[in-house]
Amino acid sequence: MSERPHILIVDDDKRIRELLRSYLIENNYLVSLAASATEARERMRGLSFDLIILDVMMPGETGLSLITSLRSAKETTPVLMLSALADSPDRIAGLQSGSDDYLAKPFEPQELLLRLQSLLRRVAPQAAVLREVVFGDCRFNLVNGELLRDGTAIKLTSREKDILRMLAQKAGQAFSRLQLAQTGGEDSARSVDVQINRLRQKLEVDSGNPKFLQTIRGAGYTLFVDGAV
Repeated sequence: MSERPHILIVDDDKRIRELLRSYLIENNYLVSLAASATEARERMRGLSFDLIILDVMMPGETGLSLITSLRSAKETTPVLMLSALADSPDRIAGLQSGSDDYLAKPFEPQELLLRLQSLLRRVAPQAAVLREVVFGDCRFNLVNGELLRDGTAIKLTSREKDILRMLAQKAGQAFSRLQLAQTGGEDSARSVDVQINRLRQKLEVDSGNPKFLQTIRGAGYTLFVDGAV
């Protein structure tokens, strides 16, 4: 798990999505959003999440159907299920479908945060931790966000660390502007280009002709590394 766990919020209620996103970002989490099960599947194809917060009642495919499908596909990411259905049979159905915890709406944000932290602690010992990647004369520590170039520490902003960490976790895989923007909550997709250009100036020998942090036409950005630990 990275220094800031990445949470996927799946809920068709925009107000709840935005409230949860703001609250979790304030508590040092990375957050991505999905308004439906279909959108959640798209997010999960491009990113690896540490935990999913999943609404039960959604138009189209329900949360129960989505979690059942994910578990059938051997997806082990912890799931905290949210629902306005608070009766015992509903909670049992949610847990039987494969969710790891069940929280009834309305809920106290602090209680959700405590449950989320408990789930993350439960799976942390099993998680494979990628600690460092090496490319060219650079070494990037994913745990503390430290970048060394030729042994010299290079200062990164928090957003630069977030973007570089996401790219390093799945080196060689392309991430779209939108995917990278979601790690910061308030960033626009267009502002990611600015962050990428700044990173290239810090990583590349020739930022105008990048060797490691490359643009993949029609797909987004990717980081090529020489090795990982």
